[in-house]
Amino acid sequence: MNRTLLGTVAGAALIAGAAGYFIGSNNDLPQPANVPSPAAATAATPDSIPMDAARITAAEIGLYKVGDGGFGSQVIAQGAIEAPPSGHAVLTAGADGRVTRISKQIGDAVARGEMIATIESRDAASISGSLRAAQARAAQAKANYAREQRLYDAKVTARADLEAARADYQAAAAQVASASGEAAAAGVSGRFVSVRSPIAGRITAAPAVLGSYVTAADELFRIADPAVVQAEVSVPVRDGGRIKPGAAAVIEADGNEVNARVRSITPSADAESRTMTVVLTPTSGGSTLTPGEYVRARITARGGGAGVAVPSEAVQSVGGRDVVFVRTAKGFAIRPIEVGERTSEAAQILNGVKPGETVAGKQAFVLKAELEKGSGEED
Repeated sequence: MNRTLLGTVAGAALIAGAAGYFIGSNNDLPQPANVPSPAAATAATPDSIPMDAARITAAEIGLYKVGDGGFGSQVIAQGAIEAPPSGHAVLTAGADGRVTRISKQIGDAVARGEMIATIESRDAASISGSLRAAQARAAQAKANYAREQRLYDAKVTARADLEAARADYQAAAAQVASASGEAAAAGVSGRFVSVRSPIAGRITAAPAVLGSYVTAADELFRIADPAVVQAEVSVPVRDGGRIKPGAAAVIEADGNEVNARVRSITPSADAESRTMTVVLTPTSGGSTLTPGEYVRARITARGGGAGVAVPSEAVQSVGGRDVVFVRTAKGFAIRPIEVGERTSEAAQILNGVKPGETVAGKQAFVLKAELEKGSGEED
């Protein structure tokens, strides 16, 4: 039994000695360099995204220049481009008759006062006949007045006869003026009515059909001046009181930005939407806006909190932190930010972005997707 115990102790000692030998040998070998764990490698993200102007345009990424105003100093509004009263016209026939000539069609440019259609009308013939009759009576009255003047100068007739002849002539001349005004207002020349444009612009609708019979009130053409437009946008009542006529604004349409001014704001709210309408007049680049086009506007308002404001879609979450994509010469830099308040339209940036910098706004998620795609390829 003692021999067995001694054998067991000896075997254990040999095993312990061998283990010590191997441990000592491993300590003497060169150790591998520190290698980051897979989780740490995944957490590393690039600090920029290369992207040229062509790719930015193709991806429809909207660029937003950060202004000096704090959060709440800009009101974001939605609306549409409209033609003001001076920027569009509806042309009617002006008289019953048949369309005998059409010289313009949809899309054609027209000058102010240019004739674009002709209507043959019995009304026009009647107006022309009345004008000619008035002119004939006026000519006869003028001749009678001249004769009475000669007789009065020769002391042949009394002064009362001269004054009666003068009164007849003046009445006839007044009839000529009235008939001429009626003919001019109706665009009458002989038996034809000329349809002329009261503004310069382009034809946007042309329901007139050559040879068709029309009435005086029938619409023949619509004309709009593309250079004379305005934006009509809606704002909540709480923001309407902070907007004043003359305030600066920016109209965003199809990736473009057009500077504008507040022309007016409705004094009362719409009963259904509980919003007020703000009318914006472009100060430059108005010709790039199309009536009927939906737009977004940024309107400078009184008041505002700390930090700066950016569109809400400009803020993206990358690696568990809020960032914006700041435009650089080669693409976009990924900038961590501190976000304050948020609304559905805008976000308050307390730190991370300065006024004057340009960030990706609309479609900013495309850059986030590009970033994640690049990280996936590296993995």
